[in-house]
Amino acid sequence: YVSRGGHKLAGALAAFGPDGLVVAGRRCLDAGASTGGFTDVLLRAGAREVVAVDVGYGQLAWSLRSDERVLVHDRQNIRELTTELIDGPVDLVVGDLSFISLELVLDALIGVTVSDGDLALMVKPQFEVGKDRVGKGGVVREAELRTEAVSRVADAAAARGWGARSVTVSPLPGPSGNVEFFLWLRSGPATLEQDAIARTVHEARALGAPGERLGG
Repeated sequence: YVSRGGHKLAGALAAFGPDGLVVAGRRCLDAGASTGGFTDVLLRAGAREVVAVDVGYGQLAWSLRSDERVLVHDRQNIRELTTELIDGPVDLVVGDLSFISLELVLDALIGVTVSDGDLALMVKPQFEVGKDRVGKGGVVREAELRTEAVSRVADAAAARGWGARSVTVSPLPGPSGNVEFFLWLRSGPATLEQDAIARTVHEARALGAPGERLGG
């Protein structure tokens, strides 16, 4: 893949795919595209088109920028995203965002997604639990805080009518060694129980190895 991040999404798709998360033939949005690791994975998985959105400029790898299946939206604040800006709704949203809570971008992401679409978002506890609760070196080490981070995003989505379907630990750690998670959301009631979130988080012991997928 064009970046290390691609391995993270590839792991999540491998975990969620058996339970029905589909990429092939769908119009997708990569929120926080950066160099394009997630975009690369989506194209390889058969995405019809990928809208690559990032607040930065010129980061997307040239091989992706020059691909006719990729629509590039640089210098774009995710919170201000609309279907008009990206020429229509998308079927699947993937996201790797930093320095912002997912709770603050859910409205925009749901707003550009079709009613029977999916969201597969990376939950980064270090940006969800509050700066005063992040440990030394910017790392969230307590499983309870990690669980709270994932649960807060799931609850925020549920309040908007989008239920959690499954959660899995990212195959690779984030910067400084933070354990991060992918949360799969779909319109309708949640099928993922709160205790399943806690179980997945607590079993995410070894960095560099996928955790058990729970939900469905």
